[in-house]
Amino acid sequence: MKTLAYTASLFALIAAAQPAMAQTSTTQPAQDDATAADQDGISANEIVVTATRRAERLQDVPLSVTAFDQEELTEKGIVGFEGVARETPGVVLNQASDNNARITARGISTNGWGAGLQTTTTIYLDELPLSTIGNTVTLNPFLYDVERVEFLRGPQGTLFGSGSLSGALRILTKSPELNHFDASALVDVGLTPVSSSARLRTSAMINVPLVDDMLGLRVVGFYRDEDGYIDNLGTGVHNSNGLKDWGGRATLLFKPTDRLSIRLLGSYEDSFPEDASLTSPDLGERKRYSLRPDRYTSRTQIYNGTIDYDFDFAKLTSSSTYSIADGRFDVDLLGTFGAANVPYFLVDGLHVKTFVQETRLVSQTDGFLSWVVGGFYLHRDSELTGQNQTTAAFLAAKRYTLPGDGVTFSEFGNDTSTYELAGFGELTFNLTSRLSLTGGLRYGKYGGDVTTKPGFNSSYFAYALAARAPNAPILAIPTAATTSTTSTYPGAERASWKASISYRPNRDLSTYATISTGYRTPVYNARAGYVSPVDPNDIVIPQGAGSDSLTNYEIGLKGRFLDGKLTAAIAGYYIDWRNIQVQANRPSDSVQFSTNIGRARSIGLEVELAYRPTPLTVIGLNGSVNDAKIVDLTPEEALISGAEEGSQLASPPVQGSFYGSHGYKLWGGASGFSGFQVQYVGSFPNGFPNTPGTGVPAPLYDETDAYTYINLQTGVRIGNLTTTFYVENLLDSDAVTYIHPERFIISRYSVLRPRTFGVRLNWTM
Repeated sequence: MKTLAYTASLFALIAAAQPAMAQTSTTQPAQDDATAADQDGISANEIVVTATRRAERLQDVPLSVTAFDQEELTEKGIVGFEGVARETPGVVLNQASDNNARITARGISTNGWGAGLQTTTTIYLDELPLSTIGNTVTLNPFLYDVERVEFLRGPQGTLFGSGSLSGALRILTKSPELNHFDASALVDVGLTPVSSSARLRTSAMINVPLVDDMLGLRVVGFYRDEDGYIDNLGTGVHNSNGLKDWGGRATLLFKPTDRLSIRLLGSYEDSFPEDASLTSPDLGERKRYSLRPDRYTSRTQIYNGTIDYDFDFAKLTSSSTYSIADGRFDVDLLGTFGAANVPYFLVDGLHVKTFVQETRLVSQTDGFLSWVVGGFYLHRDSELTGQNQTTAAFLAAKRYTLPGDGVTFSEFGNDTSTYELAGFGELTFNLTSRLSLTGGLRYGKYGGDVTTKPGFNSSYFAYALAARAPNAPILAIPTAATTSTTSTYPGAERASWKASISYRPNRDLSTYATISTGYRTPVYNARAGYVSPVDPNDIVIPQGAGSDSLTNYEIGLKGRFLDGKLTAAIAGYYIDWRNIQVQANRPSDSVQFSTNIGRARSIGLEVELAYRPTPLTVIGLNGSVNDAKIVDLTPEEALISGAEEGSQLASPPVQGSFYGSHGYKLWGGASGFSGFQVQYVGSFPNGFPNTPGTGVPAPLYDETDAYTYINLQTGVRIGNLTTTFYVENLLDSDAVTYIHPERFIISRYSVLRPRTFGVRLNWTM
């Protein structure tokens, strides 16, 4: 609790000093600044976010939020999760390939992989939650022509539901302009000399007002063709981890009256990472090994209709979203049996249909009471089809035979139909123009059915590992279908709540204290009841894991000083995480399953500072310190998970970013600019220190590298064209940023992309 005490003292000092630091632009008598804020509106240089479901100054939102607009994303070359994570305090990206990434915040992560578990950070694309379970593909949307990206840190269970234990990442796309034609295009060409690889990123937007002030259409398209930078020695492919990614979206906005608007959106993205980005350092620099490419690919369609109606006293929003996602999860499990060198491949196909309906009413009147009330419904149908395969060459050498296609020795799958139904609301009591109290509650119910498909198993492992006699047919052993009702799991009905107090001494200073909670829904193990074919006495896969829960205690301060030139946001927090959902592995065959263990706590401090001495110059710093570890564990929980009391969670104790940019005039009407970002990420473990199920030290336990990552940009604007020259990873660091915690793959270390030079051409109408 020392961090919170120090932070509280710091807040008190700043609050006391603030009247002397703040500069006024007039000599008129002082007035109530909170009232002035309502009268004067929002200044041009102030950031507006919708983290509380209403448009507010970032300054006034009583929670930790980092926001990026499209101009900042483009200037820094941020096109996906990796850039957002590096620029946000306390956030970690664990990435095996472009479509196999997990984002966590404030230390709420046990190993960065989370197979079979709901993610701890909810990712929203407009109103659709993209987050899925941890061993499936997750779309990494291309960030172009977005209105804003908001990262809300801390549990957001009241307004954003389950899965937001550590926060919510919101990607908000732009709506059509109704009264003018607009267009833009961006071409980004990069070269990575050390691997002789190139990348091409292109995107374009066109906005057409079909009926002035009433009907408009906005269309965005993008294409990425990126060479990899890692050689796969098993497949013999140079720069194997390339990426092909293309898609687009179209948005139609109809506004027949000032009160009513109807927004229709359709989007499609086809993302095809050609191999994983995990390496084996013992094979050489940027080398990996697998007999087949490890691929996590996705095709995603999203259709949304949103209706807004202004009742004067409140705004009604109804959003309906339907999405269809097809993912492939192909991975070489050759590392499962170590030196035995037994070919073992997992081929998964996942077809997911999701419907989301959210309806909310948000008050719009000033006065004593402001509020949000709404309902949420999600229905998701998932079809998983899986096979375990070997190679024909291995079988021929051993003179074994398999039925069917001759290489598949196990087949399994399940059909899952789940729903989440919730009602939520928040009330804010504006006791004075400076003091506000907020309370929020969300009650959710989760349920559904999981049907395990009939399949088959075989004695392939017994034959391959024990060198059985040749010319032996390996017989298929049928597995029966089963059905489980997930609504019977612990935690199928849960409430989350929030309480906060905000105090604004004046318009330029806000302080707050918040208590908020979050949870994840129960998890069903896809192979529940499965007996190990290698060791029948090993763990029988349990049914699943119950819901876990988290309570976040936070105090924060946000200020604007020196006539708005200096902005600051500071937050200190203490998090209590109980009944933690974790991923474990059966020792004999590496089959994953989910279970629950005791308790962890996370203590931290986050700081964001930005100084703008001139309108064209900014220098900023954001950073965090965090101490997250297991604090309570039974011997049984320690054995099955591999954790120990005192085990550090998968989060760096220190990370931060120092950045700056400066604009200047050139010849004629041209202008120039230069910028930099220096990012530091500390080292953290890849999981728990012991092998699950055995209690012995885990040979795969390791820590990522602490590293410094530097980007530089400089460019010129002439008319509508901006040309930016950049270098990424200036120091050419090959630091390890993520380590896969499981033994079934040989290559487990993710490294930074080598130094890359490029030019970015951005044309706006």
